[in-house]
Formats: sequence, structure tokens, C-alpha cells
Amino acid sequence: MSKMTTILRLPSSPSNANSLLSRLYQSTPALLLPVIGLLMFLAIWNGVAKSIDTSLGQFPGPAQVFEQAGALIDEHIAQREKADAFYQRQEARNAARVAQDPTYQPKIREFTGAPTFFDQIWTSLYTVMVGFLIASVVAVPVGILCGLSKSAYTAINPLIQLFKPVSPLAWLPLVTMVVSALYVSDEPAFSKSFVTSAFTVSLCCLWPTLINTAVGVSNIDKDLINVSKVLRLTPFAHLTKIVLPSSIPMIFTGLRLSLGIGWMVLIAAEMLAQNPGLGKFVWDEFQNGSSESLARIMVAVLTIGAIGFVLDRLMLSIQRAVSWDKSSVLR
Repeated sequence: MSKMTTILRLPSSPSNANSLLSRLYQSTPALLLPVIGLLMFLAIWNGVAKSIDTSLGQFPGPAQVFEQAGALIDEHIAQREKADAFYQRQEARNAARVAQDPTYQPKIREFTGAPTFFDQIWTSLYTVMVGFLIASVVAVPVGILCGLSKSAYTAINPLIQLFKPVSPLAWLPLVTMVVSALYVSDEPAFSKSFVTSAFTVSLCCLWPTLINTAVGVSNIDKDLINVSKVLRLTPFAHLTKIVLPSSIPMIFTGLRLSLGIGWMVLIAAEMLAQNPGLGKFVWDEFQNGSSESLARIMVAVLTIGAIGFVLDRLMLSIQRAVSWDKSSVLR
């Protein structure tokens, strides 16, 4: 009887059961609330879309957008199949030509089909990352200089305040003209449209990183500065042991802001300059004027937002990995 009682009592642990129920209860809102918010958004979107008639037809609801997303995937697959078939035919012709004439040097021609939606996504991602890296390479050292030297900050601050508010739409014509004048080559490594978009992104996303880096460096704990003086660290050691580790949270805050601004700037620049990328895809669909264009634009809008969110989470993950002060990393 005692054994039976023991067996029956083992699973029923009130503290464990209460703890499990408490954790489940606490995690339920975190799991359900985003789903509820998303469902409410889809319901409102679907209801409002039915009441909006445009020159291109009814504003697309979630169902139409989902349908066009599938169509864009199918178009990408079909285009890739065409490209594969093109290269296979080319290889067959070259092989036959070499068999007839061993001295013949085969030429590989690039597939010239229209870029698909996914090709445009890759183009935009590649462009924004190059522009962001250029801006970061400039902004972080200049920001450190401004944070360490009041004289440098006083000299550079007017330029920051002057150029920080400038719209990318104002920079784009100037960058286009400069690139056209200076980037002259018979066999350029990069297209002029890519260089123009990348430098426009760099000019616009430079400032948040520079400002946040300067603020982070200038606000280093005085005790750490005193430790550096007591240990008589060299300037390089002071920079690597004290300045950078202490200012990393602020530097990454600036980098996250810069990347988000760069992504928005790029889409606007691609639309205005008709450079390859998601911005051009949106503009081409708008100019196309078909009944499917609005749904395709909505697919692009949702994709732009999703990519922006993923880029921000990626930067946050890197910040958490390299920052010593985990409490300063915002979610």
C-alpha cells in the first residue's frame, strides 16, 4: 500500500505544476499577441481594400497579394530555367565548334533576360551593404576622432549639422554627375548605376554612425580614463583596450540606425534614377498599369519591410555578440 501511495504521489508535485503553469501563463501573451495583431491587421486591410477603387482597379487585399507573390516565384523559376537552357545550348555549340576547330577559343555570353523579382532583391541587398560598409569605414574613425578631440568635434560638427538633413533626392543628381565624370573605363568592374546608388546610400547613412560613435567615445567612464593614465597605455592600446570596448554599444546603435536609413534611401534612389533593384521594380510596376501591378507593388512593399526588419535583427545579433555590456543592448 505504501508503494502504491508513493507511486501515485510522485507525478503530483504542486510546486512544479504551479511553476509550469505560471511560465505557460506568462509566455502565452508573448506568443498570442503578435499573432492577434497580425490577424487584426490582415482583417482591416482586407476590409479597407474592398472599398478602394483606383484607376488600376480595386486595391489588392491579402489574397491578391499572396497570389501575386506566388506568380513572382513562378516567374523567377521559369526565368532560371530559360537561363540554364541558354547556357546549355551555348556549351553545346562551343563544344561542337571546338571539335571542328581545336584552335577556336569559346566565348561565353551572359544571359540577357529581364531580371526577376528575386534578382532585384539581391541587387538591392548587395548595393545597400556596399554603401553601408563604405559609410561605416568613414564614420567610425571620424566619430572616434570627434569623441577624443574637442577641437576635431568643433571643426567637424558644422559639416555634420549642414549635411545631415540633406535628402537623398538632392544628393542623387550630384552623385550621378560626379560618377559619370570620374568613373570612366572601357571595362568597368561595376556598373555606373551600382556605384551611383552605393555612394548615395553612403552619403545619407553616414551621419547616425558618426554622431553615435562620437557620443559613445566622449562619454567613456572617467575611471577607465584614469586607469589608462595610471597604466601608461600607448595611444593604440588606449584605443583598443579602453575606447572601443566602452563605446561599442553606442557605435552599434549608430550602425543599426545607419543601415535602416540606408535601406530606405536606396529604394528611393532606385526609383528616381531607375537603377536596378527593388525601387525600380516598384516604379516599373506602377508604370506598367496592369490590374496586377498594385498587388505586385504590395508584395515589394512587404518584402522591403521584412528585409529591413531582418537587417536590424542581424545587426542586433552582432551587437550582442561583441558587446560586453549586455544590458545596454536594446531589443
